[in-house]
Amino acid sequence: MLYRSHVMVCGGTGCTSSGSDEVAERFIEEIKKAGLDKEILVVRTGCFGLCELGPVVVVYPEGVFYSRVKPEYVPEIVEEHLLKGRPVRKYIYGESLEEKAIKPLEETPFFRKQRRIALRNCGVINPEDIREAIAFDGYKALAKVLTEMTPEQVIEEVKKSGLRGRGGGGFPTGVKWEFAYKQKETPKYVVCNADEGDPGAFMDRSILEGDPHSVLEAMAIAGYAIGANHGYIYVRAEYPLAVKRLKIAIQQAREYGLLGKDIFGTGFDFDIEIRLGAGAFVCGEETALLNSIMGKRGEPRPRPPFPAVKGVWGKPTIINNVETFANIPPIILNGGEWFASIGTEKSKGTKVFALTGKVNNTGLIEVPMGTTLREIIYEIGGGIPGGKKFKAVQIGGPSGGCIPAELLDTPIDYDSLTSAGAMMGSGGLVVMDEDTCMVNVAKFFLEFTVDESCGKCAPCRIGTKRMLELLDKITSGKGEEGDIEKLEELAKTIKATALCGLGQTAPNPVLSTLRYFRHEYEAHIKEKRCPAGVCTALLSFVIDPEKCKACGICAKNCPVGAIFGKPKTPYVIDQEKCIKCGTCIDKCPFGAIYKK
Repeated sequence: MLYRSHVMVCGGTGCTSSGSDEVAERFIEEIKKAGLDKEILVVRTGCFGLCELGPVVVVYPEGVFYSRVKPEYVPEIVEEHLLKGRPVRKYIYGESLEEKAIKPLEETPFFRKQRRIALRNCGVINPEDIREAIAFDGYKALAKVLTEMTPEQVIEEVKKSGLRGRGGGGFPTGVKWEFAYKQKETPKYVVCNADEGDPGAFMDRSILEGDPHSVLEAMAIAGYAIGANHGYIYVRAEYPLAVKRLKIAIQQAREYGLLGKDIFGTGFDFDIEIRLGAGAFVCGEETALLNSIMGKRGEPRPRPPFPAVKGVWGKPTIINNVETFANIPPIILNGGEWFASIGTEKSKGTKVFALTGKVNNTGLIEVPMGTTLREIIYEIGGGIPGGKKFKAVQIGGPSGGCIPAELLDTPIDYDSLTSAGAMMGSGGLVVMDEDTCMVNVAKFFLEFTVDESCGKCAPCRIGTKRMLELLDKITSGKGEEGDIEKLEELAKTIKATALCGLGQTAPNPVLSTLRYFRHEYEAHIKEKRCPAGVCTALLSFVIDPEKCKACGICAKNCPVGAIFGKPKTPYVIDQEKCIKCGTCIDKCPFGAIYKK
């Protein structure tokens, strides 16, 4: 059936948690009431990217972008826009009336500097309908390789593209495929690493939720290229929506003959299974992931042999993450040189980031390699909320590092980030403002690493624990001269001796904060002071006698009776009794209490 309009309601996890399902149901109900259900179709799509503004609704063919849509807004949108043709400007994305003009999404500040390749179909198609994927060139690249190209030609095209692994390691994808292709032992396997465990990262999840067929198609292409007939998608069980849509996509692809036996009548067989991970961060490391697929304990093993030689079930295996696979079909259809023309000399194409933290426009973005951090944070991200100053950005998750304000013009590429003491990682990008304690940030990421360590090797199992103890000591006001040097020595030792990549990169948040924010460590140790006012053990809550009105509200609300005073006399806080909970600051109506 042909429809004159499509109402695209974001069905990604972010918007779903904000109530987009209720919005979609209300649209269906109101459209039917208005007698428009034969003319207008409501489609639940994947993530549009602007998670901060969810639930998001886009109406085509006009391309009107509604943000923060509530179910109670829907009757007005249906009545005015869908029935009378008058978009409701007050609900359109934009801060001012001028910004709320009807214009293509790509012209809005959030999308203007983006280029969506891996995310090309997210927010565009219904991910649970294979026909929509096919309408947007889904499985066309697979048809091309099976009917027009040899495995060698496929590998050569991927090598020509310069695509590097987007899971964190950055290894050239085509070279990895070539290694596996040259192995004589069979059977061979293709594995998709969808075990996205970095705090603040949701890139792979969003692709699986919004365009699962792109990953299935790419895995089949990889299977043809290396001579494999079976694939595994290893996805964490905490991603129920992604798992649901993957299952639907696999079933539909089988029904259409795009997975299974004799695909496109070429004699090529390829099928895919899903393996659910239990949430262990270490299973993002490829050898630990392979162990988990085989039902073994998820812990890494020494390399070589590499998985391309000895992988799942001891057979040649290639492992790429979701984003890497999502780039493969466009590379095959448009050519490796097209992809290589985007980005920088050594970092080709685009990169997807989960932009989170102290930034106005949190969400999912995809930018050409070489885009600067300043462009991402201030032009796409809309700057720092509340007029606060930018302090640092943590890039690469627990394996990455913190980049300070003076390096905001650093281009996003593998080499520049490594030089700055960070790494690309899988694409988590957490923005921090002036109220962030960088010692506490390093402690947060190290707590995560200690908790997630598989414990197989002593440097990671014991060394990170000792580092965390030192950070605990410093943030609780017990730091001593020499603690910084001990931290550095431990970090460098772990980096040089840990078994796997996760252990080797675990000290990065500490090393990068020591490199750029050493003065904060020194203030904690020498002055027993937290410059950002975060570490409670180093804080004092004080009442300004000039501002205190002696109303007694603070004393009445103090849970431990640490505040006392007399009528018409400024109140005082007993520092011995004070538990530094901050209730007094919250309750004082005159702003007379502050931290120092």
